Amino acid sequence: MSSIICKGETGLEQLSMIVKQHEKVFLLMDRDTEKFCYPVLKSKLSALYPTINISDWISVLIPSGESYKNLSIVQYIWQIFVDYQACKDSLLVNLGGGIISDIGGFAASCYQRGIDFVNIPTTLLAMVDAAVGGKNGVNFDCYKNQIGLFSDPQAIIMIHEFLNTLPDREYFSGMAEMFKYGYIMDSSFLSLTKENCCDYIEKAATMKELIVRRDIKDDGLRKILNFGHTVGHALETYFLNSKSPLSHGEAVALGLFCALWLSKKYCGLDTCWLDYYKSVYKKFYSPVVIMEDVIDNLIDIMCHDKKNRNGEFRFVLIEAPGKPVFDVNVRTMDVRESLIALIRWQKDMNRDTIL
Repeated sequence: MSSIICKGETGLEQLSMIVKQHEKVFLLMDRDTEKFCYPVLKSKLSALYPTINISDWISVLIPSGESYKNLSIVQYIWQIFVDYQACKDSLLVNLGGGIISDIGGFAASCYQRGIDFVNIPTTLLAMVDAAVGGKNGVNFDCYKNQIGLFSDPQAIIMIHEFLNTLPDREYFSGMAEMFKYGYIMDSSFLSLTKENCCDYIEKAATMKELIVRRDIKDDGLRKILNFGHTVGHALETYFLNSKSPLSHGEAVALGLFCALWLSKKYCGLDTCWLDYYKSVYKKFYSPVVIMEDVIDNLIDIMCHDKKNRNGEFRFVLIEAPGKPVFDVNVRTMDVRESLIALIRWQKDMNRDTIL
């Protein structure tokens, strides 16, 4: 099944139609989206559809942060469903970033073997990636997205005004996923800036949706969406409980460097593309301190990557922008070398910043 992607008033009209078809509506939020985004949604719905009283929806509030993307939080959501007698005619509206859409989609899809849900992404990262594509799930045993399933929302509602609530760090985090599209599909995404970013949101979401429809279960073409994510997920996982955790986009931005470094070695990618990416990175991201003694930990985390086969690393690489290659068997020694190159580059960046 394909999700309907719509924005602005068209999206709100779609939401109102879906809400009217359900007996009970639950609204999943974290404290941040309750504070910054809920009032925006309430105001817009009230102005356009006064018969829909969002105050009547049953609020489900969960803590903010990747560390809460776990089965305990899902059980908490299920308990509220039970307490308020949610049934097959109930609807869950997921208002938030990627963590909310991941958890909410998973909880809704499992409860009574599946109730309907709608994603209303409130971050750039969620709009162009996490809320699109039907992947839902939680982290388990410190590994990202180990428990999950494929299930599509009834609709994905894009409201660009939510982006006005984002600090630059969150905005740039979402842009990392958009740079990824520049390497695997459309090089125009490599010219992104904060000022023109909104022009590409629906394009990015639609591109992902088209790829997903051709490979729903992630057996082939859909794997290209993981470009930069093998190392990115490992870094995100490693730093999760540190004093300076990385956002998903920040980790992917680092992972893109390693993917491009390996693409040069395995696929003959021209060095200019790696150099170009370095210049792009410096515009939006601060250097990250990564010590070489964590490389073994990162490789151990990567051993649990879902793309691996028979104990071997399988990377998504590119021959050139727009020419991705998936299931590339990469030797552990080369993964290690790419991480060393990454660490040295970040050290050079940090030194240049200090000077």
